[in-house]
Amino acid sequence: MKAGTVIRKFYAKDGREVTLRAPKWDDLDDMLEFINSLVDEGVDIMIDTKQTREQEVEWLAGHITKIENDKETVIVAEVDGRFVGQVEVTPQSMRSKHVGVLGIALKDGYRGIGIGTELLNEAETQARRLGLEILNLEVFETNERAKHVYGKVGYREVGAWPKAIKRDGVYIDAVLMSKELLG
Repeated sequence: MKAGTVIRKFYAKDGREVTLRAPKWDDLDDMLEFINSLVDEGVDIMIDTKQTREQEVEWLAGHITKIENDKETVIVAEVDGRFVGQVEVTPQSMRSKHVGVLGIALKDGYRGIGIGTELLNEAETQARRLGLEILNLEVFETNERAKHVYGKVGYREVGAWPKAIKRDGVYIDAVLMSKELLG
């Protein structure tokens, strides 16, 4: 898929039009502001330090190359011309090449209005296109909202990594969830 390719549009529950598309270089500043806003907010993600522009350039360059070569999928959500969230699916390799690892995040103010669910649904469509049969993810045990959304779209808890996350001196389990895309 080419950078910037529009996949589809829909209306969020609050009436705003959302565009789902592949990321493009013009997203760089919005993406940097996005990830750093998540760090500032203290959301349940693994990144715990603000990213530099150089780090974001490196991240985006690597992902655009993989996306254009159908080695992974990254889908961004755009509202009013601004980047507000993304989902990515990274295929595994060798005997696990039928499995993808999913990660998703939404900016504050854009949660709870259906964008995350639509991103997850589109991630599954793109994962199937890449030949994936199973999607796995990890979620902080404390992230009840995310676990609810994942469960709503068919992910099930399959285990946990005890004390896999340490935030502010407190251990948190990483809950493992999975969904089969077959059928």
